Order: sequence, then C-alpha cells, then structure tokens
Amino acid sequence: MKAYVYGAQGAAITDIAKPTPKGTQVLVRVRACGLNRADLGMTKGHVHGAAGGVGTVLGMEWAGEVAELGPDARGVKIGDKVMGSGSAAFAEYTLADHGRLFHAPSNMNFDEAATLPIALTTMHNAVVTNGALQPGQRVLVQGASSGVGLMAMQIAKLKGASLVVGSSTDAMRRGRLKEFGADLAIDSSDPAWVDQVLQATNSEGVDLIIDQVSGKVANQNLAATKVLGRIVNVGRLGGTHADFNFDLHAARRITYVGVTFRTRSIEEIRTIFDEVKKDIWGAVAQRTLRLPIDRVFAFDDIGAAFAHMEANKHLGKIVVTL
Repeated sequence: MKAYVYGAQGAAITDIAKPTPKGTQVLVRVRACGLNRADLGMTKGHVHGAAGGVGTVLGMEWAGEVAELGPDARGVKIGDKVMGSGSAAFAEYTLADHGRLFHAPSNMNFDEAATLPIALTTMHNAVVTNGALQPGQRVLVQGASSGVGLMAMQIAKLKGASLVVGSSTDAMRRGRLKEFGADLAIDSSDPAWVDQVLQATNSEGVDLIIDQVSGKVANQNLAATKVLGRIVNVGRLGGTHADFNFDLHAARRITYVGVTFRTRSIEEIRTIFDEVKKDIWGAVAQRTLRLPIDRVFAFDDIGAAFAHMEANKHLGKIVVTL
C-alpha cells in the first residue's frame, strides 16, 4: 500500500506492507486525512512523543471505512464510516484502537470528518474536563485561529461562556475569529492586549485561558486571568522556555494545568473519546461544531499540502484525500 513515510532523505510516498489488526485494533481504509502542526515537524525528522524518526509512517488524524477487525475489537463492524486519531494516518490503511474512534455522522463527508477528531478530543478535554468551564464564565483562547483553537472557542460557546476572547497575530485570521465564537479578537503580539481583556472583563480578567502559545505570553496570561482562575497549557507555539512570574501566579492563586496526548495511556485516551461522545456529540451530528476546510489536496500532492501549511496563511484545516 502507499504511505507517506519519513526516510533518510526526508518524507516521501513509499510502498509498504498493509498492516494487520491485533487485539483491540481496527484496520481502516483511509479516505481523507487532516494535517496538524505536529505532522509538519515530523516531516523534518522531529519526534512527537514516542513517534517520529526514520521509518515512521506520518499522520495523526483520518476518516475512512472499517476494513478488518482485531479479535478483541468491539463497538464497530466492517463497513462502518469512522474517524479517529492515532499514528500512521497518511496511508491507504491505518490501525486504530477501537476506543479511539468516532462513528462519522451520515450527513458528513470524509473530508469534513477528517478535520474533527483531534480538535474535538483535545479541546473538550482542555475546556471542559481540565478547564472546568461553567456557564457564564469568560474564556480566552491563545492561538485561536488554528483548527483546535477554532474548536475551543466553539466548545466554550456551546457550554455557555458569557465572553469568548480569541487571539491571532495575523490580521486576516483575527478578522474571522468572530465567525467561530469570538466576542473579542486580540493580537497577542500587541503589548496592549492584556488591557483590552481587562477592559472587557470589568478589570477582573478571564476565568479560563486555553493557552496554545505559552512562552512569550506566559506572564501576560497571568495578568489577564482573574483571581482563582485557571490556565490550561495545551501547546508551546511561543517556545518551550520563558520567564515566569511565580509571585503573580501565587498572588492570583491561579490553577495552571498542562495537558498533552503524548504521555497518555490508551485507557486515558479512550476515556477522553467517551466523554466527547457523551457530552457534545449531539452538537457534532447537528453540525454545530465544525471546522472550515482551507484546501483539499490529493495524496500524491501531499508535499504541496505541507508547503501550504508551512506558508502559514491558511485558516482552518488542510485535508489530503486518498
């Protein structure tokens, strides 16, 4: 089968053996894949958690049809239209744990379905489970114009946030954040953004920050969060290390939580998928929660798809079809 593999000369489409499902695994005939920032790093040889390096089949997110079941797989049958996340997605066939799948709604095509699994699971876990968002509270999403950022704002609105603030350093993307739930769009590279947030919150600050930037905005985040507020760190687009004002953190008594899928067990991931199904799946099926598709590329043009991502001018998801 064809697969997009990182090799000694870089990432390229290669012929490899079709995998066989074991245990609770499901073999999926992939029809569409969503590109993610971590994929871009892995095309350059970077590792993501335990994945990466020479010989790695790239890709983390896909939609397709169940082709074969492992002996212990439950909850799906051959022919089911599914979407999910895991490793080795950029291939004609991929393996997934049976608990890391969603049944794709009948009113959703493969391209649309491939945009959702990572955004839904990451941001439900960040906003609802770890962020403990309550109706009427105020939320700031740093890095809001990414696919997961757009989903974070939508989930916050769905769960009753009274004010949603989204940040983007790109003027075009910032201008479109209100389409996806932002009441206020800010430029986190502008030193005045904290004052804008405080002005919008009666000088109190927001209850919750979903932070995909960290690094350079870490101390500003502390100043923009209310006393007894929460910050959930889901990324490091602003760098892995930075100055941190521990006194301000303590004075405002802020709960600071770090989350990632990279160190989670399969049992933890299954629980996250179950929580999405129980809590917000109705909104997915009704198309209330959705992501825009920026461009669709054929699998043979996957290199061009990554070049488009690296240019960093897109809004929404980049999809590759097989």
